[in-house]
Amino acid sequence: MKLYPKVIPAVAREVIERLTKDGDVEVEPLRVGDAEMDMASIMKEYLAAEERVNQATREALERRGYDHSKFNQVKREMADVRGFKMGDEGIEYVIGQMIEFLLVSRNVEEVYAEDNVIRKKVFQIMKRHLDIDEDLDREVRGRLKHLQEGTPAWDVEYQKAIDQLRRNKGLI
Repeated sequence: MKLYPKVIPAVAREVIERLTKDGDVEVEPLRVGDAEMDMASIMKEYLAAEERVNQATREALERRGYDHSKFNQVKREMADVRGFKMGDEGIEYVIGQMIEFLLVSRNVEEVYAEDNVIRKKVFQIMKRHLDIDEDLDREVRGRLKHLQEGTPAWDVEYQKAIDQLRRNKGLI
């Protein structure tokens, strides 16, 4: 799962809406927008931290004289050094931050549900919004049946098609 900036407002809105509707948290009607912004700020901070890791990775690649093909390997190293969680661990980290923030936020009157209940609901919401990459992958693979997977031509066309679909869907 990948977190895209364009889906953050929708995720934040849906999290607060679902938790208040289900009676898991109590938010005054005048503070709903602020509570949504709190949730969005957690996700935005995660993306900012990821960008810092990406920048450190690019610098490390340049210092070491590696080409871009080693980006993911070096990124994992940079993330480990910085204690940054990636992938599904990153999503779990973000959800944990959201739960902690619900407990201390001035915009949330009361939290009634247990952490595990909230975690499950937030994960379902995020999964629905963040599984976009898997859908894009299936669509692109369907379009590239004329090329053999694993060849340089397939790799180039795959990346072009993924980027185009992301642009078309407003993800980048």
